Amino acid sequence: MTFTKDDIIAGLKTIYDPEIPVNIWDMGLIYDIDIGADVVVLKMTFTSPTCPMMEELLEQVRSTTQNITSDVPVRVDLVWDPPWDLSRMSDAARVELDLTNEGW
Repeated sequence: MTFTKDDIIAGLKTIYDPEIPVNIWDMGLIYDIDIGADVVVLKMTFTSPTCPMMEELLEQVRSTTQNITSDVPVRVDLVWDPPWDLSRMSDAARVELDLTNEGW
């Protein structure tokens, strides 16, 4: 393999929900990246199960990661447990969304 978890994270940081000006990595929507010999599995969630962009974002995560992993297949598992909350956001995301006065 010629890619690392950091390479995948860099790719994920290029993906944005059109309604939120923060990338999905800093939003805390990616719960896990498991790089196996035969497959790369990402566990991903959303801020709401009714996100209208869910299918498009799932495919963008898969295809962006697939471009990085080349011949190693990518699977994106949608998970709802644990539920997403504001604590999963990076400090940079909180600053971007002006959530710095929320007691973080």
